[in-house]
Amino acid sequence: MTLLEKPASGLDGVIAADTALSHVDGLRGELIVAGAPIAQLAFATTLEALAAQLWSLADGQPRNADLVAQQFAEARQRCFRRLPQLLAGAHALPLIAGTRAALACLGPEPDLPPEIVLGGAMPVIIAALLRAQDGKSPIPPDPAHSHAEDLLNMLHEGAPVPGHAHALQTYLVTVCDHGMNASTFAARVIASTGADLFMAATGAYCALTGPLHGGAPEPVLAMLNAIATADRIAPWIDGALDRGERLMGFGHRIYRVRDPRADVLKRAVQILGGADLGFAAQVEAYARTALARRYPQRALDTNVEFYTAILLDALQIPRQAFTPVFACARIIGWTAHALEQQRLGRLLRPASRYIGAKVGGR
Repeated sequence: MTLLEKPASGLDGVIAADTALSHVDGLRGELIVAGAPIAQLAFATTLEALAAQLWSLADGQPRNADLVAQQFAEARQRCFRRLPQLLAGAHALPLIAGTRAALACLGPEPDLPPEIVLGGAMPVIIAALLRAQDGKSPIPPDPAHSHAEDLLNMLHEGAPVPGHAHALQTYLVTVCDHGMNASTFAARVIASTGADLFMAATGAYCALTGPLHGGAPEPVLAMLNAIATADRIAPWIDGALDRGERLMGFGHRIYRVRDPRADVLKRAVQILGGADLGFAAQVEAYARTALARRYPQRALDTNVEFYTAILLDALQIPRQAFTPVFACARIIGWTAHALEQQRLGRLLRPASRYIGAKVGGR
């Protein structure tokens, strides 16, 4: 493409980087993370082990999964000790904005890699802010817990309900990385300038706060609550489509078929139990049929947000925390991409196509 040609809208199809971290095949409905299909990876590894793999691939420095788990535990404890400084003023903000403000206050820690500091801090910050909003004191992290266990412990004060930590870990692994999405691209752009990982991760989180990228799981529950009963599924969905409204949990910028993460998380909900999966499946089935009938030329299938909402709700995670909890996982992907960009890339400086007025020139 020359500069005189019209660029792809939204940079669709433009290759911005070479990466060994993850690959999204939208036509086939595949997601490969650290060399493995997500359906295989999600139930077979831990978040700590996946983080070790991604960071090793990113900068070529081998990492041990057990050591990463130990470092995460240490990072959570150090972050907890710094909470008064990190949360100064942040507790008065809405959760997403408060998390951003606290994240921006993080900095290097002695003897801990920055990616570990960032990954370890997120669950501590989120849990503390949620509890502060309810007038409660933060719960100290437990170094004996895994990352997923400790997040639930700090949210709910106590050992997680059996099965809940595994379900949350499955979710965190599933959404840890996802190709060149908007927030990951933001992280790579910032890292390409030579900025450190703290700046790259903060910028990525800011991109995530936009409703077109990270804001769909909560409205899925609002939709299911509004429908309420099986006899209302068809009239509610048809009415929404007649009004030109978007059905939350359906359609994706990249996937032309079903999002593979939806099936992973549906299975996680089935294993967990306790959610009305039958009703949700009825809503999903009718929505897919109605969308295909209404928009036959468009690919509008189930995406990751549909079963994310059901799973996180079953884990008793407050709805306003859905996006920050997602960031607990994706911050590992952001930092991996930032490390890879700094190792393999150069300053990202795309060209633009001027369409404004020309005054006094040819």
